[in-house]
Amino acid sequence: MPIPEDVTGDEIDKDVRQELQSLPKTLAEDVAKNLVMVARLIDEDPEGAYGYSRVALRLASRVAAVREAAGFAAYANQKYSEALAEFRAARRMTGSVELWPVMADCERGLGRPEKALDMAGASEVHKLDKAGQVEMRLVAAGARRDMGQLDAAIVTLQSPELASNSVQPWTARLRYAYADALLAAGRQGEAREWFAKAVEADRDGSTDASDRLAELDGVEFVDALDESQLDESQGEPEKPSDADGDE
Repeated sequence: MPIPEDVTGDEIDKDVRQELQSLPKTLAEDVAKNLVMVARLIDEDPEGAYGYSRVALRLASRVAAVREAAGFAAYANQKYSEALAEFRAARRMTGSVELWPVMADCERGLGRPEKALDMAGASEVHKLDKAGQVEMRLVAAGARRDMGQLDAAIVTLQSPELASNSVQPWTARLRYAYADALLAAGRQGEAREWFAKAVEADRDGSTDASDRLAELDGVEFVDALDESQLDESQGEPEKPSDADGDE
């Protein structure tokens, strides 16, 4: 797959670059460039990112960072079985538990929420950092919802991190998930409160909490570029009367 001229491979994380030092220099550069493309495209063009991840995997399947990138690219394309296999491979290579929450979410994607809950109760969770533990809580709550256990999902999300006024990278997503679970349980007033709190914490727009809040408040947005909406809101323009015609 073509690599844009502005991609050098030097953009990758230093830890990944160190992993690639086990490869011949030219090969390491090629792999690095493909990993840069995965990171660049994974949000906006998941299919493109997946394509580059497969190239990197073909070139260096014994590098943990490559297996991890391939896993995330497959995950972004909802290829959960493939993603889980890649994450497991990366974990075997590194011995790290960092990927445990996303592995559990792959189990959810495969229709196995019970397995995700088993993983949420495993000893590996205690080895995760705070961000990883919050992510695991989000996955466990999602698994409860998959099983129709809304009240249990709400309880799962109730935690010191949710109650804290401190804004952390995970705060907006945690508050959003809690609000969404409350709304699903019919607790609209509480849901509105927590969507508002999610908006306060969502400094980079990682959620659509502001849209959900506006929806609950009955606010409708009209796209100024959508002529059909303008026509409906303003009505049809008046047609000239016969008196305006030729005399």
